[in-house]
Amino acid sequence: MFCPHAGGAASFFAPFTRHFPAGFDLSGVQYPGRQERLDEPLVPTVEGLAEHLVPILRGLATPAVPLVLFGHSMGASVAFEAALRLAAEEPRTPCLVVVSGRAAPSVPRAHRYPETDGEILDDMVKLGGTQAEFARDPELRDLFLPALRNDYGAVARYRPTGEEVLDAPLLCLTGERDPRVSAEAAAAWKNHTSAEFRLESFPGGHFYLADHREAVARAVADWAESPRGGPPSHTGT
Repeated sequence: MFCPHAGGAASFFAPFTRHFPAGFDLSGVQYPGRQERLDEPLVPTVEGLAEHLVPILRGLATPAVPLVLFGHSMGASVAFEAALRLAAEEPRTPCLVVVSGRAAPSVPRAHRYPETDGEILDDMVKLGGTQAEFARDPELRDLFLPALRNDYGAVARYRPTGEEVLDAPLLCLTGERDPRVSAEAAAAWKNHTSAEFRLESFPGGHFYLADHREAVARAVADWAESPRGGPPSHTGT
């Protein structure tokens, strides 16, 4: 399952699906307050988004088929928190976690999160998540800004202890020129799993994955299909 970034929607991952091998059951998480869920209340915390996700995962997970959670940027934190909660409920459920574009929970924050609408929009454009002309269009901006504002606030308020450890294989993907995630901050994810850890980097910045969809899909599929990971399964959110 795919978990989108701040301000993002499940549709962001649609182009990735054509690059996965047959046998994967692919789906994306649509957070409340966007696209077809536009009329639903926004969820103001990362933990709240994870808690909304757990009942869905509970219905997908089986002892025989591993569940793969893929989260990018804010979505990486959502996926990680959801995996922790699922493991607490169902410790024998096989689960693999893929975190992308996100520093490990144990890494101290090195920057201040934008607070005003102007700062948030400028930051999103700078990171490559939204084209400048899209952000400047008043009608489109008014449509996606509430979710973007909510999600930036959720990330700013997220305060993991830094000691969380998941008993599940963890794959970390990162952009080599990501201004928010250094190589060291990505590698620190190895401290948050007691199982196998792998780090793979790609050319590009924070949204490197948009330029390397096939390579990213292959990395995730190889990880899921490895002898340790077992057969292919649900990927996304």
